[in-house]
Amino acid sequence: MQASGNGAKGNRVSTVLGRRLGGDLQSLRVAVGKTQREAAEALSATPTKIVKMESGWVPIRDPDIRALCMLYGVEDSRTIAGLLDIAKADRERRKVKGWWNDTPTLATQVEYIAMEDAAVRVRQWQMALIPGLFQTAEYTRAMGVADMSWDDLDRIEDVVTGRAKRQARLYGDTPLRIHAVIWEAALHQLMGGPSVMARQLAHLGQLAELPNVHIQVLPFRAGSHPCIGGPFNVLSFGEDEAVDVVHMDTPRSTIWVEDAAESQVFVDLFNQASRMSLSPYDSTQFIQRIEKEMSR
Repeated sequence: MQASGNGAKGNRVSTVLGRRLGGDLQSLRVAVGKTQREAAEALSATPTKIVKMESGWVPIRDPDIRALCMLYGVEDSRTIAGLLDIAKADRERRKVKGWWNDTPTLATQVEYIAMEDAAVRVRQWQMALIPGLFQTAEYTRAMGVADMSWDDLDRIEDVVTGRAKRQARLYGDTPLRIHAVIWEAALHQLMGGPSVMARQLAHLGQLAELPNVHIQVLPFRAGSHPCIGGPFNVLSFGEDEAVDVVHMDTPRSTIWVEDAAESQVFVDLFNQASRMSLSPYDSTQFIQRIEKEMSR
């Protein structure tokens, strides 16, 4: 489990695939008892470079991977090929410059937005808010106004615009697949007042008709549930080398879970909450009933 800020360090970025590759190389080094200094000497580099490589802060060249494999006694061609594939995928992803990099207000969300943009599937558990990919502009504005930390309320529009651009992933030829389980509390929370919330709930019903959007409601009557600890997202990627990654925001930090076994724990929790929730059809009916109450 790793806690991080915006994922930036100088002009470099620690990427998920980069950390996966660096972790694999570190494990190979430790297994044969080699030090970071010895690894650095094999590359005619400094130990600092090895630290950055193993932490995912810099892209790793194929010759460096081959040299390190030779030092660590790795001869299995499939193992070496796997490392090279991860390195290539990581280098290609680092070249992508997304729209989010040019929006200062979104600076603290850069890593998550970039990850979401690269993901093919998102599983989201939300307790108190409508998921960002489902929010109407009115709902997002109301949420921003309620946040007393803003020193310039005009910058809330940057967030609104950013949400809209992210939501474009729900459409197109290869749309993002998203399965959201939402606790009933988020549906009753009057963000912006009854009229804003009614329109937000109506929008949820429209999104639920998309083939790539799967919405379930976990009602109060379900009682105690396994995800009471807080909201989280599970992001899945197209590369075979990329494990599911879990993202959680806390008041003081952002937490990324990038270990396959630990990520699976959250997947299991999500699946349990899903089984306890209403079916997609019943969830839509449930949302519509709340919407009608707010529209009166």
